[in-house]
Amino acid sequence: QARLEQSGGRLVQAGDSLTLSCIVSGGKFDDFIMGWFRQAPGKEREFVGAISWNGDTYYEDSVKGRFTISRDNEKNTVLLQMNSLKVDDTAVYYCAADGGGRFYEIVVRRDFEYEYWGQGTQVTVSS
Repeated sequence: QARLEQSGGRLVQAGDSLTLSCIVSGGKFDDFIMGWFRQAPGKEREFVGAISWNGDTYYEDSVKGRFTISRDNEKNTVLLQMNSLKVDDTAVYYCAADGGGRFYEIVVRRDFEYEYWGQGTQVTVSS
């Protein structure tokens, strides 16, 4: 049973940068595909990006070139570096862990593939 602890969300201004972190305890971190999702008020949860055990990544089109996901397998940590933040990036951000091992874009975009979830952290971008 894995536990995901998130941190880093806060109020920022448009154009700012922010890094979210997610520390995983329990389970075998190397085996997990790690994903980031977000949910804005009144909207469904959406895929942001995902990273495989060896660092391959997928990103949602709206964040490509602005967001970067990285992981440190020794520290059981995954990071979401967000640059050039926009008001539309305002959401609760969630990290998630998928032990299924199928790192295909169509798979990692589906939130139901992930067995474990962080508590979420609020990111608010003001204009």
